[in-house]
Amino acid sequence: MRIGELSKRTGTPPRLLRYYEEQGLIVADRCANGYRSYDERFVDRVMQIRGLLDAGLPTRIIKQILPCLDKPRTIYFPDATPEMLAMLEHERDRMSDRIACLMRNRDAIAGYLDAVRGEPV
Repeated sequence: MRIGELSKRTGTPPRLLRYYEEQGLIVADRCANGYRSYDERFVDRVMQIRGLLDAGLPTRIIKQILPCLDKPRTIYFPDATPEMLAMLEHERDRMSDRIACLMRNRDAIAGYLDAVRGEPV
């Protein structure tokens, strides 16, 4: 698929997709006319990248953990430093805290909707 379709399917601007490519997060094939062509699997990959960026991870770390998201999984990090591992643990814990907060907010909204609709809690 071309960059416009990938953009439309993922809600990601083409400029941002080109940035992901510059950062080595996605790789486009090139057609004879020079247009980028993306495999279907990049729809999920872009959504994963966006989720990780939204969670606060920098692209340099995302690039290192992308192999963990593929199947079959081939995980090999020759440059995994104690500092990087500590940072990933911190980010994981921060994500868990955000998830817990989102779940509390979701439950509060659901309770509000039930009350407004007169449904039993």
